[in-house]
Amino acid sequence: MTDLTHFMDAEGRLVMFPAKRKMKLQALLYLAGKFEKDRIYTEKEVNALLSRWHTFGDPATLRRELYHHRLLNREPSGASYWLEPVQPDLAALMDKYSGRRQSPSPDVPSSDGCEP
Repeated sequence: MTDLTHFMDAEGRLVMFPAKRKMKLQALLYLAGKFEKDRIYTEKEVNALLSRWHTFGDPATLRRELYHHRLLNREPSGASYWLEPVQPDLAALMDKYSGRRQSPSPDVPSSDGCEP
């Protein structure tokens, strides 16, 4: 388990958003854990919740990162947000966002529709 201690204050709030991928993903998982399952949030409520759990004053970046990494989902208009029902673990996120392309399954046709 990655240790976020260096990025948190005594009250458990993030004092900075980590730059390194592994720590950033761990911070996002930590923040996603603050949302209630099966609850719909307005953008204002998401920002308020995130503001309670960080001190650097940028809930919009955190909200966008949570959405980008599919920890939160939203209406296309951005009017409402919710926690994704299935949350990945750190290893799954690291694998997904490592920058390495995974080989396609032999049963999956290539994206251009041509045979290999």
